[in-house]
Amino acid sequence: TLLSSLGLGTTLTFASSHWLLAWMGLEINTLAIIPLMAQHHHPRAVEATTKYFLTQATAAAMILFASTTNAWITGVWDMNNVSSPVASTMIIAALALKIGLAPMHFWMPEVLQGLDLLTGLVLSTWQKLAPLALIIQTAQAIDPLLLTALGLMSTLIGGWGGLNQTQLRKILAYSSIAHMGWMIIVLQYAPQLTLLALLTYIFMTSAAFLTLKASSATKIGTLATVWSKSPILTTTTALVLLSLGGLPPLTGFVPKWLILQELANQSLPLVATVMALAALLSLYFYLRLCYAMTLTISPNTTTSTTPWRVQTTQASFPLALATVMALGLLPMT
Repeated sequence: TLLSSLGLGTTLTFASSHWLLAWMGLEINTLAIIPLMAQHHHPRAVEATTKYFLTQATAAAMILFASTTNAWITGVWDMNNVSSPVASTMIIAALALKIGLAPMHFWMPEVLQGLDLLTGLVLSTWQKLAPLALIIQTAQAIDPLLLTALGLMSTLIGGWGGLNQTQLRKILAYSSIAHMGWMIIVLQYAPQLTLLALLTYIFMTSAAFLTLKASSATKIGTLATVWSKSPILTTTTALVLLSLGGLPPLTGFVPKWLILQELANQSLPLVATVMALAALLSLYFYLRLCYAMTLTISPNTTTSTTPWRVQTTQASFPLALATVMALGLLPMT
């Protein structure tokens, strides 16, 4: 029931051109994922669920208020003409809070840290779809400067925040914030590149989360002991992490390359330069993970207890598919 409601909420938001229906979809979506987040009854999971619920409820209320204001001024509930600047600014603020764009990103690492890996995967991929669809539909009404500021700030904070982390889920949360920044920066010039970036981000994040699930790792220290259990998985994970960082032969280079090219075509060299430098920050902590995973010999560095070598019950097909997609899609450019 919960998973189908999760799907239904997002689909409703996709299909709607009316603000109330879109709001309802977001609301169903939030209410469906909350029991999924709290299902383990762990104090941290419950705390994360509460934080998530509060932020999402605030954002939904803001969207409802903004769309009502817009309907009050213009007389229509249509999405494609948000003519009042107050309403459009409030809407983008609420949607940015929903997907965790900086400076509304503070809930994201803490919530992700409290969840198990599969719910975390749903939160960082599926839950981004509906708000992003709304952002793309209303992007033309929003002040370009605001969008650029949101995008730049997210990539910078997503890069800086992840530098000092040891918890893998927090690192992935900051990586998610940075990727969202890349999507938003190019939105007003080429929305199709936003969708492309979202698609590649979903593949790479799925591969990363499913790998961590397969080796049940949640800290950097645990990664150092994975190589002896599953050497081939270790190799592919290193490549997936480099792909997340955006290195050329891999999928992750596609959106970065095209977005930087588009920014340069729009004669925004400074923005493009800052984005490229922010990508280096992210690359640094992906390289840290690679280093811990593939370039250290376990007994010298491990500070965590070695996990039991139990047979995994996880289906390997989704992991294989996500990994292949995260490594081999560069030719589609």
